[in-house]
Amino acid sequence: MMWYITGLTEYMKSKRKKQLLSLSRYLTTLVPGTSALHVQAGQAIFYQGSSADAVYYIRRGAVKLTAVSQAGREVAVGFLNVGDFFGEGCLVGQSKHLTTARAMDLTSLLVLKRKEMIRVLHEEQAFSDRFILRMLKRKARIEEDLVVHLFNSIEKRLARTLLLLASYGKKSRPRKIIPQISQTKLAKMIGTNRGSVNIFMDKFRKLGYIDYDGGIHIDPSLLCVVLLD
Repeated sequence: MMWYITGLTEYMKSKRKKQLLSLSRYLTTLVPGTSALHVQAGQAIFYQGSSADAVYYIRRGAVKLTAVSQAGREVAVGFLNVGDFFGEGCLVGQSKHLTTARAMDLTSLLVLKRKEMIRVLHEEQAFSDRFILRMLKRKARIEEDLVVHLFNSIEKRLARTLLLLASYGKKSRPRKIIPQISQTKLAKMIGTNRGSVNIFMDKFRKLGYIDYDGGIHIDPSLLCVVLLD
């Protein structure tokens, strides 16, 4: 039985990878002017208030979306992974970006110009269906993040954020180690202060949920914090 489960897992991983490669090739072929963009960890892809004239597709890496209020408070709006689109506001007349998009690690993107993206969405029904489905899934994920922020404790929000950074809950295999991230940044992501993050990170480490080993090592047992009522 074990060999069957292992084989099935490898098949699903291979199928997922082929789907992503297929979509990437599809976009490069059908959307004239599509360009590749490689971004280092921490580098901004676009800034809040900058001109919005393209849609982005993540081929590798992860992206964080943030917004800053008039009072100067920065909040995390969403976390995106391989296979996600973002910057789609330009398709419905949004002339300026409402958020800042920043790479969380080494990230590879496809940049799709607005005019050509609109044309392909009108002419290619199969692609249009896939694009809409991915947008709906992302919308549902962001709504879930909002509910978690409103009703969950700081401890649960921190655990959930670490798990999301490690891609738990995604179709792709979770990452055992995520890049080192400051407690100040984590505090901004979950809407609290650095002191609270320090307390719970230390608690997670003592319980064996996380460890520091060239980054932050995420143990699957961290899930119990999120699932605990």
